[in-house]
Amino acid sequence: MGKKTKKIDLAIYQTFFENVLNCIQDSQYEALLAANQKLISLYWDIGEKIVEAQAARNWGTEVVSKLAEDIQKVLPGIRGFSSKNLWRMRKFYTFYVDKPELKILIKSIAWTHNLEIMTKCQDNLQCEFYIRMTIKYGWTKNVLVHQIENRAYEKTLSNQTNFDLKLPKEVRTQAKLAVKDEYVFDFLDLGDKYNERALEKALILNVESFLYEIGNMFTFVGSQYRLEINDKEYFIDILLYHRRLRSLIAIELKIGTFLPEYIGKMQFYLALLDDTVRLEEENPSIGIILCKSKDKTVVEYALRESKKPIGVATYTVTPKLPKELETQLPTPEQIAKLLKGIEKESQITNRKSQEYNSKILSKAKQKVIEYLDQNKSISNQQYQKLIKVSKRQASKELKILVDEGILLKVGTKGPGTYYTLDP
Repeated sequence: MGKKTKKIDLAIYQTFFENVLNCIQDSQYEALLAANQKLISLYWDIGEKIVEAQAARNWGTEVVSKLAEDIQKVLPGIRGFSSKNLWRMRKFYTFYVDKPELKILIKSIAWTHNLEIMTKCQDNLQCEFYIRMTIKYGWTKNVLVHQIENRAYEKTLSNQTNFDLKLPKEVRTQAKLAVKDEYVFDFLDLGDKYNERALEKALILNVESFLYEIGNMFTFVGSQYRLEINDKEYFIDILLYHRRLRSLIAIELKIGTFLPEYIGKMQFYLALLDDTVRLEEENPSIGIILCKSKDKTVVEYALRESKKPIGVATYTVTPKLPKELETQLPTPEQIAKLLKGIEKESQITNRKSQEYNSKILSKAKQKVIEYLDQNKSISNQQYQKLIKVSKRQASKELKILVDEGILLKVGTKGPGTYYTLDP
């Protein structure tokens, strides 16, 4: 008679199951990453061959159209090799061929991300900034486009903080990247005249847009956050938490120009946060003073004597960037140094957001493509049945597939939104 088996302990089994699942998902992520690198290499090679053939044989533009047609004849139904996409491959090659420092990085981001960067950025350091930030934070295509259109590069590299002197070495670069020089709150419906309380309320009412503008690593803790000492109460306008920095972020809102005395008040708040709120394993609390305007020289002097890590930024309710910002950017050497800091920190920090998206794609992509080979479109409800997920999860996964350029949202039919393969 065989050995008697024990009843499965569900708690122990859950741990066992998660370990096995992690192995599978890690393998899927690595396979997807390798597939992306192979795809980018293929597109690069095709772009190179088109350029060389045109140069060697003096062929004109018609060769690209003919190539696309012949590929379809030999490989009917193959996707991604339309005349339009072949021209993109050619541009991809010519754009990066003289940028060896970027050629190493481009295989680490999706094709759709590369297209956005090469069509919207020209400066090498600007391209490198967005590539490295995409790798570091796992930005979707839509988030990347938002950051480029809101000029995150210029605003981040011209910010004013004292973080080099007041924060631990291992989080300095990350902290500097977390604070822009200017924020655009074009989602607010404020008149010409408003007070600080009205500004705060408007931001809280639009908290999702607010967090989207300041960065995807911030989470909301509270508004008018109460601190107490010796039976006296003090209130921070907005308190956030930065997940990667593991730091509390105190934000003070000012509707006028920056004044040096604001630094003293912020230092007081940060001292209280560190002593009464901050957990032992967390990094020092950071302050951000948001003003309508500032004199950069005054800010430099005020920050010099500060004992706490503080950044001073401006905000606008219109998307216009001040012209003087162009002359206040760091030198190319300073920018290169900061980009190296991003690369170094990327090696020691996780890519949970990127991995999450990749695991979803590896799970759903093939099934969806096979389904759409037989059907013109797929709805949320059909996706739920196909992938066996909830309605909410289906919406999330479909959004990721759209952001990654796999699906195209074409509108609504009947009860729900429908999707087709993105041509």
